[in-house]
Amino acid sequence: MDVRQLRYFRTVAEEGQVTKAAKKLHMAQPPLSQQIKLMEDELELKLFDRQGRKLELTNAGEVLYEKAGKILNDIEETLAEVKETNEGISGTLHLGSNKSCFSFLTEPLQQMRTDFPNLSYQLREGDTYFLAECIRNREIEMAVVRLPIELEEFDMIPLPSEPYVLVTPASWELFPPDVKEVEMESLQDIPLMLLHRISGTGQFELIVDECRNHGFDPIVICECPDPTMLLSLTASGVGATIIPKSTLSAFSFSNIRSYELKNASIEAESVIIWHKNRYLTKASRRLIQSFETVEANLELI
Repeated sequence: MDVRQLRYFRTVAEEGQVTKAAKKLHMAQPPLSQQIKLMEDELELKLFDRQGRKLELTNAGEVLYEKAGKILNDIEETLAEVKETNEGISGTLHLGSNKSCFSFLTEPLQQMRTDFPNLSYQLREGDTYFLAECIRNREIEMAVVRLPIELEEFDMIPLPSEPYVLVTPASWELFPPDVKEVEMESLQDIPLMLLHRISGTGQFELIVDECRNHGFDPIVICECPDPTMLLSLTASGVGATIIPKSTLSAFSFSNIRSYELKNASIEAESVIIWHKNRYLTKASRRLIQSFETVEANLELI
């Protein structure tokens, strides 16, 4: 059994059909079927059960699928590390960011572009749960995300915390024009649209708990993982939202007003994360160094 066969096997498992797998691998179906048969003959067991037109992994096939994935990933990381030994920083940097904290990436990426003009970028956007899964699945190397997050699998660098702000339609005129800060208690009768992760605990729960600590349950009319959608709905007069302050400055919307929450005990916290046990490319390590420099400078202030 060799690496090529392992790739063939995993592709068939992922596609569920030899025909689809052969098309994805740019090869004819008979040779692919023959390779799977050779693997089964060598192991003296079945790797797939046929369910109608679909192939499903046997118990033994599931074990091999998981182990083969680790082997192939280790090989890819080894090749990348060896290839980078005598090379400068180039290629493609795969990273992700929450839309609500993308502003933290702009300055480091500007500097990276200046220092390493041969480097290109593939940027993935999503909430914290989605981007953590992307790192686990090796689709990206690192991501800038909002806390909270389970950090057992990840190393991290904390980024500056920032206040949440209330954003309302300008047409509502809830507060006098000169008011810049409002009490949490003033939110209790306002229909709110809140950031909510695809899965897990996040900013939604932080804000709801903060409201309850001030003696009321918020009126939540919409939950969404995308802050720009919430700001667009706010500008249209659908409801108000609560977002990190930097998110408001990162996107341009008219017909809205913003207010700091002067007696809130919570702040929006961001981190850059990467997997503890994976090889990081030179480009990723250089980007991490730039974030470490920012953190060190902040500690001196």
